[in-house]
Amino acid sequence: QVQLVESGGGLVQAGGSLRLSCAASRSIFSINYMGWYRQVPGKQRELVARITSGGSTNYADSVKGRFTISRDNAKNTVYLQMNSLKPEDTAVYYCNGQWWSSSSVYWGQGTQVTVSS
Repeated sequence: QVQLVESGGGLVQAGGSLRLSCAASRSIFSINYMGWYRQVPGKQRELVARITSGGSTNYADSVKGRFTISRDNAKNTVYLQMNSLKPEDTAVYYCNGQWWSSSSVYWGQGTQVTVSS
């Protein structure tokens, strides 16, 4: 079993920045991938960004050029740097991950990001 704990959410004005962190309870050296998703009430959870074991990244079109996903293997932590935030980025952000040793996908509890106009 793996625990993922997100932090760094909060309230920010449009144009501002936040950095989300996702701390894993086991080494992320052997991940298949880790990612960030977001969800607003009444809508499906959507992929925001993902990073693979080899360091490849992909982003939702809506956040390209503004968000950056990165990882720190020594801290077992994945980050999401969010710049130039817009009100439409308001959502609960979730971290997830899959390790090579298991087919299970693990999720964090989510962190609220609110961007005011």
